[in-house]
Order: sequence, then C-alpha cells, then structure tokens
Amino acid sequence: MDFFAFGPPMLWLKAFHIIFVVTWFAGLFYLPRLFVYHVEAAESAIRERLKVMERRLLGITHIGGALALGFGLATLAAYSWHNLAYLQQGWLHAKLALVAALIAYHVMLARMVRQFARDANTRSSRWLRVFNEAPALLLVAIVLLVVLKP
Repeated sequence: MDFFAFGPPMLWLKAFHIIFVVTWFAGLFYLPRLFVYHVEAAESAIRERLKVMERRLLGITHIGGALALGFGLATLAAYSWHNLAYLQQGWLHAKLALVAALIAYHVMLARMVRQFARDANTRSSRWLRVFNEAPALLLVAIVLLVVLKP
C-alpha cells in the first residue's frame, strides 16, 4: 500500500502536532485548578491525594508538551524544507514567541508542583485562579495567528 494514499507526510506531522498540543493543554489548564483545590483543602488526606494527582498530571503534561514541541519542530522543518521563506513570516515568529511563553508557564507549573509537594506554596487561591487564565489567552492568540496568518 502506498504511504501517500493516507496523505502527505507533512499532514501526518501536523495532525500529531495538534493531537499532542491538545494533550499538553489539558495539563496546562487543569494543573492550576488542582492547585486551587489544594490551597482550599482543609483535610490533610485530601491535600495528600492532590499531591499525587498533581505529580501524575505533570508527567502527562511533560509528555504532551515534549511531543507537541517535537512534532511542531518536525512540521516546521518540513514546511521550511519546501519553502525557506516560510521561516521569514511574521505570524510564525509571533507564534514561536507565544510558544516560548507556554514553555515558561509549563516550567512554572513544574516548580509549583514541587512546592506543593513540600507544602511550601505561598500563593492564594485567587492568584492561582488568575494564573490559570494565561494558557487560555495564549491558546487563543496562537490559534488566531496560525489560522489567520496576519
């Protein structure tokens, strides 16, 4: 069977990139929500359960993020291989800058999971609720850039 019968390889890369972006964002959206529950939990048994959930979700978030970035870079390489001018588009530069912000957010989440594991969190549930909105704003901006290519 011809591999290309299922679509060009670039489309496969793009499809897997999107699949793992969704996985990554699931963690980026839900980890801060777990932090809110953690801060507001009165019982130590609940806080201990949340620590386990936070650690496990962070692992899945790491995998989703790594694969999203890997397939994204592979897609970028494939598009630039066919047309080097692809790398010179302003919307792409803006998207990559926003992806860098997502990576920084992810790193902050990983540090916060470690803080909660040590019972060393100093942030309020209100701060965490506001912090939880950042990935949604970045997602909207990235999707608009990719689809509209201004």
